[in-house]
Amino acid sequence: MASSVGVDDYALTRVPDSARYSWWSVAIQRFGQVSALSQFLLGATVGFGMSFWQAFLAFTLGSVILELITILVGVIGMREGLSTSMIARWTGFGRGGSALIGLAIGISLIGWFGIQSAVSAQGLVSLIGGLPEWAWALVFGLVVTAIVVRGFHSMAWTAYLTVPAFLILVGWSIISELSSHDVGALVSSAPPGPGLSLLEGTTLVAGGFIVGAVITPDMTRFNRSTGDVVKQTLVGITLGEYVIGMAGVLLAHAVKTAEITTIVTSSVGWVGLLIVIAGTIKINDWNLYSSGLGVVNFIGTVSGRKAHRGLITAVLGVVGSVLAAAGILGAFSDFLTLLGVAFPPIAGIMVAEYFVVKKWRGELEAARAKGTVPEDAPVWVPATIVVWIASALIGKFVDWGLPSINSLVVAFVLYVIAGKLGLVRGIGRSRTADADPVPAL
Repeated sequence: MASSVGVDDYALTRVPDSARYSWWSVAIQRFGQVSALSQFLLGATVGFGMSFWQAFLAFTLGSVILELITILVGVIGMREGLSTSMIARWTGFGRGGSALIGLAIGISLIGWFGIQSAVSAQGLVSLIGGLPEWAWALVFGLVVTAIVVRGFHSMAWTAYLTVPAFLILVGWSIISELSSHDVGALVSSAPPGPGLSLLEGTTLVAGGFIVGAVITPDMTRFNRSTGDVVKQTLVGITLGEYVIGMAGVLLAHAVKTAEITTIVTSSVGWVGLLIVIAGTIKINDWNLYSSGLGVVNFIGTVSGRKAHRGLITAVLGVVGSVLAAAGILGAFSDFLTLLGVAFPPIAGIMVAEYFVVKKWRGELEAARAKGTVPEDAPVWVPATIVVWIASALIGKFVDWGLPSINSLVVAFVLYVIAGKLGLVRGIGRSRTADADPVPAL
């Protein structure tokens, strides 16, 4: 049954060279992640409280932070050809810690999947009607689920269609709105709302995509080289942050409000409907895709059985769609906020282990030479759990600086110190049931 539901897409094995894609193909999907309707809202929020050039500096600093994290974690994913939660087994977390990461990824991203579906349903009700909001939420969620079940190849073709459509339609709506204003005056105008500091603006920009940066290996495992990871990151994130984000800043100055999303989707009539559809599909498919990979890893760790990615994705898509239809996603907000400081330390620890401490780096490299994953992994790494919790608490309760970046940097430093002191040790060894050779295509 499971084998008939979509493709497994190397959920628990390495992606072979024959299944990798050009950097441009992956970059379009990365750009699709960043250039979402939520990016307009971010730009509008920043622009409402900052001048144009202050906002430009905030987007620059935030983008540099995101690009650095994305490249470092992304290179690990490209080299090893493994998903985020699988790599975590040998980058400091052990099998038990990677299961927790997989579960956290699954829960958080299915929450975002439901939220995006609910937002789209609201737009569809106002622009088309015909069905109640809950029904549109179900329809939209299930359509995206059908795309994701078919795997990376299907999602790539979806991005080829939706990203250009989104850019063309959004460009049309922005030009329509800004044509009645003096752009030079908007650039030099004071912020229309309560002021934001540079630190607050940078926090908004960096925090807005930090979870997406952490789960980068889910995408870059399909890249072919380090150069491809760098190119796709610079193109995807830079264009996404500047083109969409700064357009949101200008619109905030033009209409003197932060509620830009409503204006963009409603001021151009039926075009707004297409913007809603294109803008949400191209980010929501990745929410569901990474959620499925995380849960597959969790199930495999806990039960010792290999769950099929396509089947798990289908189930999660239905769950997310039902949650959106039921309107209970407001309960996720506090949990998602907590994940904003809980996720960055994962990247800090992975980068510290892979590039500095290298406790399990040799095992990964030896297995990679044979086209497999290591035959076993530590069950738990207590020092990592302590570092993870301590870093998340610092990110949560220390007011100075950027919370997400604070937790990430502290995790990196603490893990390196623990490694140098010989405190990074695994407890127990667990055989990797899925340590089979990569099948030839």
